[in-house]
Amino acid sequence: MSGPRLPFTVIGGFLGAGKTTLLNHWLRHAAGRRLAVLVNDFGALNIDAELIAATAGDTIALTNGCVCCQIGDDLSLALMRVLDSGTPFDAVVVEASGVSDPWRIAQLGRADPRLQLDGVIVLVDASAALAQSRDRLLADTLARQLKAADLILVNKVDLCDAAPLSELRRWIESVAGSVTQYDTEHAVVPLPLLSGLEWTDAHQSRADDASGCERHGHEPTHAHDDPAHGALFDTWSCRPAGTFEPEALRTWLKAPPPGLLRLKGLLRTASTGAGTGWSELQFSGRHGTLRNSAAPGNGAALVAIALRGQLPTAQLSAYFEPAGVRG
Repeated sequence: MSGPRLPFTVIGGFLGAGKTTLLNHWLRHAAGRRLAVLVNDFGALNIDAELIAATAGDTIALTNGCVCCQIGDDLSLALMRVLDSGTPFDAVVVEASGVSDPWRIAQLGRADPRLQLDGVIVLVDASAALAQSRDRLLADTLARQLKAADLILVNKVDLCDAAPLSELRRWIESVAGSVTQYDTEHAVVPLPLLSGLEWTDAHQSRADDASGCERHGHEPTHAHDDPAHGALFDTWSCRPAGTFEPEALRTWLKAPPPGLLRLKGLLRTASTGAGTGWSELQFSGRHGTLRNSAAPGNGAALVAIALRGQLPTAQLSAYFEPAGVRG
């Protein structure tokens, strides 16, 4: 299937971690993005009344163009109804149940050619997670959720003292590895952390104009991206001149440099079989994909994002900037 695919995001985390609060934050600040949100229970969302345009059965239509759909007995069927509705959504978001494995849900985003997995976001309750991790009945569920995450939101940090918070971060890293952790209160998160939609358009022009590879600071672009909440990013853009071996790129995507949150763009690739000679690269947190693409009008271009001070600029430039065939 050619053409753009809908970004598909999964929000996971144990009971009480703040998933519904995060969804409400995202919906209230959609900034013109039309989100289709699949949830287990409308009652838990508690959407502001002024945002609700209409309700019909298992669907709530919001005034900003977003909709919330109740999952019911079968998530895949609910997702199909959204995709087949004919409504031009910009993204699909699923809130996983508190005890589910979000990676199993993410597989829907990898299996349907109309969707592009945009990321798995897992929330952790800073005030309760350490105690939960010591409960043998809960430890496996928590670990599976963390191991699926492209981004871990350590929520309710205002309810946790410094020493246990440091211990919590170490425990998360021991389970999830180097995946980015972001501290937050009341699940107030800068939207570029949640979706590639919020930053690629703004920075793609930099990649289009660049002659080499460049690093840029990024100030908040929306009023709710408050610098006091750490909404500052570093971005890197590049117009790679080389040709890349697809399998080598896939291998690189399995173990990219630490700190990288997102990477997206089009590259010239060695033609093999039905290959077009161009590929679209997508990476989020720990999961990357590469697929055939039509030749772009402006040539190869890449753009990356990381939290301020964590962007692996040297490693990105070393891999993508040299000309020639990269194996």
